[in-house]
Amino acid sequence: MIEVFFDGKCGLCSKEIAYYQNIAPSGIFAWMDIATDASPLATHQISQADALRHLHVRDAAGDWHIGAAAFLVIWQQLRYWRFLAVLVGLPIIRHIAAMVYNRFADYRFAKLAHCQIAQKNLLKESSS
Repeated sequence: MIEVFFDGKCGLCSKEIAYYQNIAPSGIFAWMDIATDASPLATHQISQADALRHLHVRDAAGDWHIGAAAFLVIWQQLRYWRFLAVLVGLPIIRHIAAMVYNRFADYRFAKLAHCQIAQKNLLKESSS
């Protein structure tokens, strides 16, 4: 089972994940909205703020994929998206995709109130 940890309070994120859920074969993915329930993250020692900032995927082997690399894992399982996974997986394109994703993720994280609250909570916990 591939575990997908996504931000369900982000409009763009939730629409994209809903699309993937609609076309994904059954029994492949476990979809976890960590914006409303961060408890699945605790067993993996991932903060809610980190998971809200970047898409996190844990593949069937237990390996973690974060950001653009997480999308590759999802796309590899989706019929019409496999070609894009191969293309974006090429070294130079993968590097560019990661840079673009990280820039957008940081921008989105800074703009969404629930992300900022999670970040403040993380800072409070680490200073305690």
